[in-house]
Amino acid sequence: MPALPQRPNALQGLLAFPVTPFREDGELDLPRFEEHLADMADAGPSALFVACGTGEFASLTPAEHRELVRVAVSGTGGRVPVYAGIGGGTRLAAEFAVAAEQSGADGALVLPPYLQVGPPAGLVAHYRQIAAATGLPLVPYQRSTAVFTPEAVAELAGIEQVVAFKDGHGDLELLQRIHTATGGALPLLNGMPTAETFARAYAAVGARAYSSATLAFAPRIARAFFDAFERGDDTVQRTLLREFYVPLTQLRLTTDGYAVALVKAGLAVQGRSAGPVRPPLADVTPEHRDRLAGLIERGHAALDAAAPA
Repeated sequence: MPALPQRPNALQGLLAFPVTPFREDGELDLPRFEEHLADMADAGPSALFVACGTGEFASLTPAEHRELVRVAVSGTGGRVPVYAGIGGGTRLAAEFAVAAEQSGADGALVLPPYLQVGPPAGLVAHYRQIAAATGLPLVPYQRSTAVFTPEAVAELAGIEQVVAFKDGHGDLELLQRIHTATGGALPLLNGMPTAETFARAYAAVGARAYSSATLAFAPRIARAFFDAFERGDDTVQRTLLREFYVPLTQLRLTTDGYAVALVKAGLAVQGRSAGPVRPPLADVTPEHRDRLAGLIERGHAALDAAAPA
């Protein structure tokens, strides 16, 4: 296998995925977005990924996307790298990438192409054309309509701008073969919904960095779990999995779209509302909102009980 390009180390550790706040009339709430970004930056993530899946990329206009990236770059002032979500068909994704670069983004997470499922050669061509349009570092995202062969990922790893590979597909055997095919030279990111429940399994195939939706609405819990994960504290990890993360996963699985809607509901129950989700997503039911509030309380109580006297 030919030598692969050296990658930057910015995409390590805990990765933050902010929501996109909307007013009650459905329009962007940029002041609230700035507050939300500041809250997340205080938790010490290694990078912020704006306007991605959690940020409702699919429901944003190009003008809204550009504004969100601009505000994120301006608001963080270079303290945290800002990666923008981009996606759609190849030419549209390239246009989003160019706009994100012009707005000052540090890189882009390339969401799966919309609807169409192509063969490995088509997927590689998709990313090559996006890379040709922009100088941004790119992170392919494996899930849904973009599931790669190990050989295709090895081709992508030969593109200098491809700096990491995010997996939300959940096939650990495939991920191990990808890791082997790239010789471990391409950083792997755990991008599963409620990624903390997969953290230890993904670490076994070289993917220690992960995206945390919990960081957006319960940063103290998210930070405590990650720190325990890093230092190998099984007791704290098991406690938070039992009291918070596994029940949260069970709640998420009750309703399509809750991977995003629950995050916004979690902010709202703590007095940090980011407004409603946009269709086709739907806000959580009152019953599920109450269950979520109880889980957040349980998670914080578990942390308090585990704290040194």
